[in-house]
Amino acid sequence: MNIVVISGAGISAESGLKTFRDSNGLWEGHNIMEVATPLGFKKNPELVLEFYNQRRRQLLEVHPNFAHKTIADLEKNYKVSIITQNVDDLHERAGSSFVLHLHGELFKVRSTKNENNIQSWRKDLFLGDLCKDGFQLRPHIVWFGEDVPLMLKAISVCEKADVLIIVGTSMYVYPAASLINYVPLNTKVYYIDPTPAEINYSNLIVIEELATTGILKVKNDLFKKINLNLLKS
Repeated sequence: MNIVVISGAGISAESGLKTFRDSNGLWEGHNIMEVATPLGFKKNPELVLEFYNQRRRQLLEVHPNFAHKTIADLEKNYKVSIITQNVDDLHERAGSSFVLHLHGELFKVRSTKNENNIQSWRKDLFLGDLCKDGFQLRPHIVWFGEDVPLMLKAISVCEKADVLIIVGTSMYVYPAASLINYVPLNTKVYYIDPTPAEINYSNLIVIEELATTGILKVKNDLFKKINLNLLKS
């Protein structure tokens, strides 16, 4: 069975990482347009670099939670592909082997001249930190107004799903929210979120819980189906 997981900020919030933005439209006290757009970076690169330096430092201090580990544990019985909107590495640290980061990764930076010139980076990033070609490095984050390079690959993954698990995401941010439209017809979809969006989908199970408790219910439901199939065979 091929399981595809679409994860969002809600799953990492239980590890102590704040969600992308609060209800007042601010992220850690900053207007999103100041720290998550190309224009914001052009206007005040020092502010943007320090903002992501703080996020990077925080990420070094947190750990995968039960939800991350349970999803990784599913690989013992299924093929599991994760498409995450999160820029942390908690899925990888939990043991998941296939993770697509739609919105980039905090522990990577890239050249401002060549978006394919990407390198690992776990320390602070400052003005004057240059790529090998002499251009300023920037966070490897997909900002508002920028293309999502891995979207086509994510669509391809969804097209092969037997089961889709959506966890910790409002399903309001596009293009990620459109991925449900690419799974095969009648694919079973589990949607875990304490305040889920309304989704018009026929084979949908909504679990209005946090990721850590909701994912266990999904795991148990999947295992029941395995046992039923064994009894029938």
